[in-house]
Amino acid sequence: MTATDNRKADHPIDAIFLERWSPRAFTNEEIAERDLLSFFEAARWAPSASNRQPWRFVYARRGTEHFPVLLDILDESNQRWAKDAAALTIVISRTHNQAQNGEMRPAYTHAFDTGSAWYSLALQASLAGWHTHGMAGIDRDKAMRSLNVPEYHRVEAAVAIGRRADPSILPDDLRAREVPSQRKPVSEFAFEGQFQGE
Repeated sequence: MTATDNRKADHPIDAIFLERWSPRAFTNEEIAERDLLSFFEAARWAPSASNRQPWRFVYARRGTEHFPVLLDILDESNQRWAKDAAALTIVISRTHNQAQNGEMRPAYTHAFDTGSAWYSLALQASLAGWHTHGMAGIDRDKAMRSLNVPEYHRVEAAVAIGRRADPSILPDDLRAREVPSQRKPVSEFAFEGQFQGE
């Protein structure tokens, strides 16, 4: 089976799925906009229900006036380490679609599709030698206000992008967690015929 130093797959997969993980230690180097845009280009081609493409990304590169604004949206616990990222991104999804009669109708797969786009971005970054770390710990109301996010959109998460640094730069409590995490076995989440478990 496929394996890396810290992870082992139970079924055959490409090694990129094991090699991609979410570190917190970043080198604080900058990223060229062309490199960052290539990650968004990968997101562009993610699968999308009815080709609606509900994903939106607001990004800021280190060294720009926008970086502190996005950093301030993160919870303090995430700011401690994300301050060293090359770029920060707020992931947003469009929650409604406009029908031909003008009525706004719920887009039931908006988060599903946006998750596909974010993961496409993450894999492209990994292939290019960068790392990404998705975060739920953000102030969504602040993001809506600070980034001028319109109605019928939802702030989903944040992503830090950077080059991996030595874990010794992290506070003690985070340093201990700076290893690729493991996953539940397939048998705990994929069921033939009907739902099982919790």
